[in-house]
Amino acid sequence: MSNSKITRIEWGRLNGKRPRHAGCNARLGAHGDTIGVPIARLTSNDGVSGFGVCWTNQERTAQLLNQPLEVVFSYSDGVADEWRAFEFALWDLAGQLSQQPVWKLACAVNGKSAPPMLCAPCYDTSLYFDDLHLNDDVEAAALMAAEAREGWERGHRHFKIKIGRGAMHMDLESGTRRDIAVIKAVRQAIGGQGRLMIDANNGYNLNLARRVLEETAECGVFWLEEAFYEDASFYRALKEWLQANNLQTLIADGEGDASPHLLRWADEGLVDVIQYDIGGYGFSNWLHLGKQLDAAKVRSAPHHYGGHFGNYAAGHLAGAIENFTFVEWDECATPGLDGSAYVVSEGEVVLPNAPGWGLQIDEAHFRRAVMESGFEITA
Repeated sequence: MSNSKITRIEWGRLNGKRPRHAGCNARLGAHGDTIGVPIARLTSNDGVSGFGVCWTNQERTAQLLNQPLEVVFSYSDGVADEWRAFEFALWDLAGQLSQQPVWKLACAVNGKSAPPMLCAPCYDTSLYFDDLHLNDDVEAAALMAAEAREGWERGHRHFKIKIGRGAMHMDLESGTRRDIAVIKAVRQAIGGQGRLMIDANNGYNLNLARRVLEETAECGVFWLEEAFYEDASFYRALKEWLQANNLQTLIADGEGDASPHLLRWADEGLVDVIQYDIGGYGFSNWLHLGKQLDAAKVRSAPHHYGGHFGNYAAGHLAGAIENFTFVEWDECATPGLDGSAYVVSEGEVVLPNAPGWGLQIDEAHFRRAVMESGFEITA
């Protein structure tokens, strides 16, 4: 890599589509069925290319042109801080040059022995408020259970349910009752083996969190995510209540602003699962954070939603982080981006043992995206 430089950069936006419309969560309206996937492709003077999701502009991108690869990427440390806007493409390029998958490079950075193959636990994150048009709780719960069965048919065994209907979209009591009904119906639909998570998107308070967990105790909720806005006193009270009631539910948080307070609270035992976003917080940062969380015996479960690429990238952390718990899987198909080498089966995603991310890009489709929505710069 010592003689390699980046001599060509292409950027364009691909458009993906979910298999069904995604409804509201506790604090936002409908999420829809389409997503944008901004892709940067970097080509070196060796004629080798790597690509990945990238949020940037042409002016910022121009600063990367002609940069030596050994300046922007190190096989011992990952992507240099100032170039992390391009890190997904840089990790792929490093993998292509070394003919190794990113997950093997990640293991090396964290001092772990890479396994011969890598499977990462994953969960279906598609169970939004798709039932708000229904007046009957039984009918609404049956609809959400049917959606969980769709995920089951796609190979998922673990599911996360959005809750907090009473925060904005329904009155408080009716919304809470429906949350409980949906949790119970989904648990019945998937059986007793898979893990079931619930995510309030900060739409609960302490009393609501305790009520819902108490009334769904038989469902074995694995974690409660973003029960309320980050508050150490609330977390402490919730943790004490869980222990007093012999409930094993974990407390998860962090997808929002990657608050550093959460790491301190995790050290204190108040938060069990950290969920900083794989795109916003970044892959290289997650590698270093994972080592820190492992030392504290805290679980890692990177957030991912609405970007497609995170489905694939997050799993590459699984071999390098001992307490990696889940890939958040947002089912989507993006024409031009081929992720068929990733296989979801029995609640795990099998990662490809191929260079870089193991993804393929359709040349004609990507070039059209560059021409219509992006830019290209060359040395």
